Amino acid sequence: MTSETYIDFCFMRAETGGFTAEITELLKTTFAKKRLNWFLEEKTIEGVEMVVAEIKGMSNWSTEEETIQFLEEHAEEKFWEYLQGYKLFIYPAKRGCTSCGTH
Repeated sequence: MTSETYIDFCFMRAETGGFTAEITELLKTTFAKKRLNWFLEEKTIEGVEMVVAEIKGMSNWSTEEETIQFLEEHAEEKFWEYLQGYKLFIYPAKRGCTSCGTH
């Protein structure tokens, strides 16, 4: 079963340049074989680079806990080093209209 997946990550590090490219590679590696797309926005403030990643698409996770477990098993050390915050929502597909409670 597939689920609608929405994930936001905030990555930060000291300013050295090329942060968006590095985050792109980390996401490609972490989410290989997943049907997820992302948009990255980079900002530099007072010598600190920040990349906000908005990720969405379809996945085989049915809960946020499954998603976190996947990340713990597949994300590289740099991913965890740069990660400063996240928000995720997983909406599993349900049968029927779910509005009347009988289908």
